[in-house]
Amino acid sequence: MMKYGVIGTGAIGGYYGARLAQSGQEVHFLLHQDYEYVKNYGLQVDSCDGSFHLDKPHVYDATEKMPPCDVVLVGLKTTNNHLLGRLLPPLLKQDTLVVLIQNGIGVEADVETMFPGLWLAAGLAFICSAKTQPGRVSNQRHGQINLGNYSCPREELVQQVCDDFCLAGVKARQVEYQEARWKKAVWNMPFNGMTVALNTQTDLLLKCDATRQLIREQMLEVIGAARHLGVQRIDDTFADKLISITEAMKPYSPSMKQDFDFHRPMEIGYLYSRPIEIAHQAGFEMPRLSMLEAELKFLNAPNR
Repeated sequence: MMKYGVIGTGAIGGYYGARLAQSGQEVHFLLHQDYEYVKNYGLQVDSCDGSFHLDKPHVYDATEKMPPCDVVLVGLKTTNNHLLGRLLPPLLKQDTLVVLIQNGIGVEADVETMFPGLWLAAGLAFICSAKTQPGRVSNQRHGQINLGNYSCPREELVQQVCDDFCLAGVKARQVEYQEARWKKAVWNMPFNGMTVALNTQTDLLLKCDATRQLIREQMLEVIGAARHLGVQRIDDTFADKLISITEAMKPYSPSMKQDFDFHRPMEIGYLYSRPIEIAHQAGFEMPRLSMLEAELKFLNAPNR
């Protein structure tokens, strides 16, 4: 049995870490604002796949108090990745795998710069989840997680994490790293920013013919960038598939909309600026998403 650590026990890290703990895995959680609450009252998960409560999870208010782990799940917002230089070292062994369950393009490359030689994998979460109050995570829909190996020399270790998730009742599989990151961006880049810019939810964007068309055009920009960068198994039909899936969902506010509503910094860097820059350097422009990026930067400005 492997030892797991969770940095960022929120809507994402809290859900996946709690699932692993419920299944019998040894999981150690780093908490911040609700540390005392969870220490005293435990962690509650309300889920469409079955709710449960962890009475006495292993919780800490500093990584220096946590043991070294075999696998570290990072559920921080990418706006807090500058903290990893301080938070990660106490949890690392020579063969620790760090799974970045974060949105965007380029996160693994930057963390690798901070920690040369670190074993990294991308965690692509397909989930509608929110942290509704201290010690309480609400999973409204889905829950699958895909793992894309970025720099881990032991494929069997990445597969073991997938197997542990499956045993915990979470659908998980290994995927090709770059393809997975860009396919996730096909949904994230249009819907995250558009719900903020127009102050709405996913369903209303698709009910209006004009914004539905704009969403599709933005998706095609991401698909074009991905193909220009060498991703082969993606074409325009992927946009139509994602639109159909989103139409079947309940009205939803993506993570960026939730951050905006609660006056938290938005993850513009890795969700917009970085992929737009990478595409530009490769000779592919994303004009619609560049305009959306500019609007989001205006809305994110502290002096607005």
